[in-house]
Amino acid sequence: MAAEAPNLGEFRKVFMKEIAKNRKAFFEFSIIETFEAGIVLQGAEVKAIRAGKINLKDSFVRIIKGEMFLLNAHIGFLSNTNAHFRPNERAPRKLLMHRKQIDKLFGHVTQDGHTIVVTKIYLNESNRIKATIALAKGKNLHDKRQTIKKREADREARAAMKNYK
Repeated sequence: MAAEAPNLGEFRKVFMKEIAKNRKAFFEFSIIETFEAGIVLQGAEVKAIRAGKINLKDSFVRIIKGEMFLLNAHIGFLSNTNAHFRPNERAPRKLLMHRKQIDKLFGHVTQDGHTIVVTKIYLNESNRIKATIALAKGKNLHDKRQTIKKREADREARAAMKNYK
């Protein structure tokens, strides 16, 4: 009998190593659609990201002249790299995507009032640094309160299940 072909989605999840996650984005925005993008980095920045010295807390994505840029993301400086080459830690970094995807995102941002945020940075199966960006819509105050209530209820349920054993 023939063996079943492996699911490529599961294969990718196994080999992805998450480096940084933007938890604030999940609280502030409701995620509509996600995309994968490459990042243009300089040599020392790659080492710093692999060491986990990246913060996506207040980062966002803008489309400028048909190109996507990651703005306000903080990539720290490693102490063991060359001291004379110290790039700007909050410099804009270009994101690499297909033209059709950029045009689609630009249409949603301009017409529907959505925004684009980076949700996570990870290493893919070929050991390259990638970003997951999301088309998102801002939450209202009552939506944020509902998210907090749901999180607390889940936490209490997990604690009750733990104490039940």
